Amino acid sequence: MKKHIIGSEEWCGFPTLGIPAIKARVDSGAKTSSIHAFNITTFRRDHELWVSFEVHPIQDDRKTVVRCERPVVDKRRIKSSSGSTESRYVVAATLLIAGENYEIELTLANRDSMGYRMLLGREAMNGRMIVDPSESFLMRDVSRDELDEYYGKPELPQGGLKIGILASNPNLYSNKRLLEAGQERGHDMQFLNIKHCYMRVDDKAPEVHYRGGRILNDLDAVITRIRPSMTFYGCALARQFESMGIHTVNSSSAITQSRDKLFSLQLMLKSGIGIPTTGFANSPMDTGDLIDMVGGAPLIVKLLEGTQGRGVVLAETKKAAESVINAFKSLKANLLVQEFIKEASGKDLRCFVIGNKVVAAIERTAAPGEFRANIHQGGSASVVKITPEERKLAIKAAKALGLKVAGVDIIRSKKGPLLLEVNSSPGLEGIETATGKDIASMVITSIEQKLRWQRPIGLQQDA
Repeated sequence: MKKHIIGSEEWCGFPTLGIPAIKARVDSGAKTSSIHAFNITTFRRDHELWVSFEVHPIQDDRKTVVRCERPVVDKRRIKSSSGSTESRYVVAATLLIAGENYEIELTLANRDSMGYRMLLGREAMNGRMIVDPSESFLMRDVSRDELDEYYGKPELPQGGLKIGILASNPNLYSNKRLLEAGQERGHDMQFLNIKHCYMRVDDKAPEVHYRGGRILNDLDAVITRIRPSMTFYGCALARQFESMGIHTVNSSSAITQSRDKLFSLQLMLKSGIGIPTTGFANSPMDTGDLIDMVGGAPLIVKLLEGTQGRGVVLAETKKAAESVINAFKSLKANLLVQEFIKEASGKDLRCFVIGNKVVAAIERTAAPGEFRANIHQGGSASVVKITPEERKLAIKAAKALGLKVAGVDIIRSKKGPLLLEVNSSPGLEGIETATGKDIASMVITSIEQKLRWQRPIGLQQDA
């Protein structure tokens, strides 16, 4: 059998899936091929397990969607390039490449954050293809005009809201997703760099200006995604928008409360929410008693200003705890000490709350050698079914801080679920990738509902 020479990236097709063209990364290091899939749902057909899923076949284009249905071949634990493992459904489909059709297996995975919508593994290539990694598109290339002919040219609906995203990095996954989701629903989305905004504080004509003198008073809503280092100025801008009658998600007061870790924990206790036993002191002379009051070592030391797992240290012995605490205090850093929940085994829950509902939940597992689950530092995430008690705790915690959109972190202990912290600017990448859910669109929908906005009649069908 003649083998085709292919490059490190090639255009493929899947006639049985209704996908005429999709760009694939050719990877002989991966055993099974994988395709981008979201909204993955299983169902029964003639006593057989099937799966329905949707595909964005074109990179950086979330407006083009193909819906697919296939029988489930298997469900496997797949190890990703980052070292984490996740459970994926496997389907069979006909691959069209080099003018020939081959039946191959595909795992379904959310590849939104990856460079290619498809990965072509070695099982599909065995006996059929040879890879020349120095070349690309040896079989064929596909132009934008051809893609438009295959899938149709998507048109954005018009007549929507004017929504600003108040943040610092337009290239951050979460910010890009919110911009895309709003545009897909017909809204005028604007990225507003916090550093480029300035305000006129006036009781008769308050204004927010953007670099170049553009006035932002005509916005309908602002999605506040303020990084910790910009909390003071970002919240000042949010208050200004609020004084102008512009809806903010989340409010300045809610963000301020969530960023003060000690105050937020005190608010949790006031609302009847359980937390790990926590201590706080100012003087190094109180270190010994501070350690004893949380149950002794091992214990956790947290900087009040830390985020995404930074500024969090596990002290395994009393001596180590004293050294860490006194070192931080010598730097005049505010810190908390907290009991170590050994039975959690380096796992925690991230519940994504919008309004009064947990819309998605994942379990995060610490990277090998780490004690805390953090996907920013090599940890992994998987879909998890939370208990009614955990769901209630997450909703109650977000409500206690006044947050309409929040990432609530919970740890499972022998005493039941305990709150770790609440994030007022939760990232979307980890939870969208793990669950396959379109969380960004849910955030936009919550704004529409708050402002009682309805799609123009001609666009209702697309809602």
